Parts: sequence; structure tokens; C-alpha cells
Amino acid sequence: MITLTTGVTYAGSSLVCAGAGAVYDVSSHRIPNFLTLPAIVFGLVLHLMLGGWRQLLSAAAAGLLCGLIFLLFYLVGGMGAGDVKLITALGCISGLSLVGPLLFWTSLSGGVMALAFAMRRRRLKETVHNVISLVAHHSTQGVSQHPSLNLANPYSLRMPYALAIGTGSALTLCLLLVKG
Repeated sequence: MITLTTGVTYAGSSLVCAGAGAVYDVSSHRIPNFLTLPAIVFGLVLHLMLGGWRQLLSAAAAGLLCGLIFLLFYLVGGMGAGDVKLITALGCISGLSLVGPLLFWTSLSGGVMALAFAMRRRRLKETVHNVISLVAHHSTQGVSQHPSLNLANPYSLRMPYALAIGTGSALTLCLLLVKG
């Protein structure tokens, strides 16, 4: 079990990394390896230093869990590899005890932002239809890219998902402080 102080350290460090990723994603539509890969190492070392070998293994498991979940979305063409590496880094920094809230608030933020993004672009009806088509496709085809509803399609709406990841990280920290 982590203390409030170490939890805030992990969540705050996660937020710094997520914020940097969001800035890069908004400005260049990429999340660079020079941010994510050192962040993974930082998270693992941070847990080793503050919690020992058990926390290091917990942080590695957290990064793996986050990365595998987002890898599914990458494999079906729904997000970029930078998003997968960023959430993996945040999992390593946050640790297992904070991964649940991080993933919950990130997914909720992503959904709200996607709806707002579609409304702003006046494509909400089309987006809802596309989501229904994606659900139908994946229910019959499993983990495979939809022929046209993926990032390779130049007409697809693209949202910098690192903003949702950053928002999820910020909400995780805020709720940790409120509960603390």
C-alpha cells in the first residue's frame, strides 16, 4: 500500500509527463519517443527508489496493463503508437494502485472530448453512425481494422488523444488529493 505522499508523487509525476505529451500531440500530432521511453524508465526507477523491488514490479505490471489495453486500439487503427507509449509510461509512473482511476478518467475524458470534437466539426451524426459501424465490425471481425474507419483514412476525424490522457492524469491526481 502506498502512502498519500508517494501517491501524490506518482500522480504528480504522471501529470507532468502527460502534460508534455499533450503539448507535443497538439502541436505536432506526434508523441516523441524521447519523451515516452525515458518516462518509462523514470517511472520504474521512481518506484524502485520509493518502494523497493515489489513496487518496481508493480509499476512494470501497471505499464504493461495500460500498454496492452491501448495496444488493442492501435491494432484496430483507432489511435497512434505514441498514445500507446504515453499511457504505458504513465502506467509505469503511476503504479498499479493508480492505474484503475487513470484508465477510467482517461477513457471518460476521451469520450467527452470526442463528442465535443465531433460536435465542433458538425459531424456528430456521422460519428455516432461510425461508432455503430465499428461495434458491428468488431463484433463479427474481432481485432481487425475496419476497411475505412481507421487513422489511415485521411477523412477521419483525428483528436489528439494525449489531451484525454492528460485530463485523466489530472483528474486522478485531483481525486487523490481530495480523498487524501
